[in-house]
Amino acid sequence: MKSGARALGVAESYAPDAERSTLAGAVVRADRVVDDFCFRSATVGGTDVTEAAIDIWESLDRPDVRYVLVAGVALAWYNVLDLGRLHDAVERPVVAVSFEASGGLEAAIEREFAGDARDARLAAYRALPERHALDVGGDTVYVRSVGCDDPDAVVRAYTPEGGRPEPLRVAREAARAADDYRRTPDA
Repeated sequence: MKSGARALGVAESYAPDAERSTLAGAVVRADRVVDDFCFRSATVGGTDVTEAAIDIWESLDRPDVRYVLVAGVALAWYNVLDLGRLHDAVERPVVAVSFEASGGLEAAIEREFAGDARDARLAAYRALPERHALDVGGDTVYVRSVGCDDPDAVVRAYTPEGGRPEPLRVAREAARAADDYRRTPDA
């Protein structure tokens, strides 16, 4: 992959008692140069994270971005991301990367939600592509993708060290800083 190839990383941050999660979008080149940022929010425990991610893409207006990487699929406390809808909106390969082994989210969704809220989240979760483990820099990450022929190569290309792709690392740090600032009383 060329050093100037750009990816948009989307990650989040929120406090346990927060009603909104801060989402950050970071445009990062494969050579680790950061090009751009955008911030939005999503409802903690809501169903609006896909719209927020699409809004980040549209607001950035960066036709030079080749890939969209997302930190997980259930941001903002089970606000399940629709990878297919995101892919359709951005017209780019979408790769979701999670960082912990798990047996899946179905049991947790069933435990935390009831009725239509539970059913909608379960349907969204079950519609996601399967994930697979990938060893990157001695760490294991878990990858799902839509519209990407070789998601493992994309993850590796944007992971210069450790197990977190640089666009996601930068977006996570930006989301944390923005969330801290947003919660500052005099901000």
